[in-house]
Amino acid sequence: MILMNNFQAEPAELIQQEIAAVEKVIKSGWYILGNEVRNFESAWASRCGISYAVGVGNGMDAIEIGLRALNIGPGDEVITTPMTAFATVLAIIRAGATPVLADIDPITALLDPASVERCLSSHTRAMLLVHLYGQVRNMDTWIALCKHADIHLLEDCAQSHLASWKGKVAGSFGDWGAYSFYPTKNLGTMGDGGAIITNSEELANQARVLRNYGQSQRYHHSELGLNSRLDEMHAAILTARLGWFDFFTARRKEIAKAYFDGIKNPLVHLMAEPVDSESHVYHLFVILCDERDRLNNYLREHGVDNLIHYPIPVHHQVPCKSIRRDLKGLIHAEAHAARCLSIPCHPQMSDGEANKVIEVINEFK
Repeated sequence: MILMNNFQAEPAELIQQEIAAVEKVIKSGWYILGNEVRNFESAWASRCGISYAVGVGNGMDAIEIGLRALNIGPGDEVITTPMTAFATVLAIIRAGATPVLADIDPITALLDPASVERCLSSHTRAMLLVHLYGQVRNMDTWIALCKHADIHLLEDCAQSHLASWKGKVAGSFGDWGAYSFYPTKNLGTMGDGGAIITNSEELANQARVLRNYGQSQRYHHSELGLNSRLDEMHAAILTARLGWFDFFTARRKEIAKAYFDGIKNPLVHLMAEPVDSESHVYHLFVILCDERDRLNNYLREHGVDNLIHYPIPVHHQVPCKSIRRDLKGLIHAEAHAARCLSIPCHPQMSDGEANKVIEVINEFK
C-alpha cells in the first residue's frame, strides 16, 4: 500500500538527530518553557521572516489564544470557511466569538471574496483566512478587503508551512498567523504542537501570558488563561526537523508536478495549479471526482491509500447547523466536500510510487 504518510521511511540521519534532541532534553532536566522552546521560537520566527513566534500546545489553541489576545470574543463575529478542519471554527467558539461562514472559490477551495463581503456585518471583527491544502493565493485582495472593512486579517496556516506570496510567508500578512505542528503537517512533531507568529510585540507578550494560565509573572494571574505550552521535547524535535524542511518541501513539489503532468483521466479533475512555485507547499494534493466514493474504493483496492479533506463541511456538523452563513448559501463548499479526495504526496514517496499512483488513477473507468 502506498501510504498517505510514511514516518517509518524517514531518513535514518533525521531519526538519529531526533533521538539526540530528545536525549538532550532528558539530560537537561528541564521539560517546560526552557531553552529548547526559546530556540525553536526564534528559529521559526526567523524562517517566517517575522519578529515573534510563541509556541503553544496545538494549532487550535493558537487560533483561540490569537483571538483572545486581540480581545475578540462575545458579541464579535469572525468570518471563515466551512471547508476546513473543525478546529478552525471550534477555536472561534471557544474564544467566545461567533463564527460566520462564507463560501469558497470552486477552483481553489479557498474563501471567495464576494461571499465574504456578503457576510460582513456591524459585528464583524475579523476574517480568519484558511490557507487550505498548503496554498497561499491573492493576498493583495484579502489585505484590501480587510482594510476597507476595517477588520482584522487573521491566518490559519495549519497546512501552509512557509508557503509564500510575493516573498512573504503565510501568517505574515495579517495581525497573526496560527500554525499547527501535528505529526502529519509539513513541519510536524511526534504529538501535538503549535505556534502563533506576529510582528506585534504586544500581541506576542499577551499570547505568552494566555498560554501559561494567564500569568503575567509566576503566581500572578492577570487574567484567565489556558494551559497550552509547547513543551521542550516537541520543541527540540521541531528544531531537528526544521533542518530537513526545505528538502522535504521540495520533494512534495516534485511529486505534485508529476501529478499535474501525468494525471490525464477525464473522470478526475485537478485543483488549480499555483501561480508560482512558492505559493503552494502541498500539505495535501487534492483531486476531484463526481464518483469520489467509487474512486476512493478503487484506489485502495489497487494499493493506493487516500483520505477525504473534508467530507462534511462545518455547517453540516451537528453543533454548527445554526451558524450564520452567506445568504446565497454555501453551494461550492458543499459540492467540493462531495467530490474531493486527497492522494499520497509526502516526502518519503519514491518516483516509482508516484508513477504508480498516476497509473492507477488514469486506469480508473
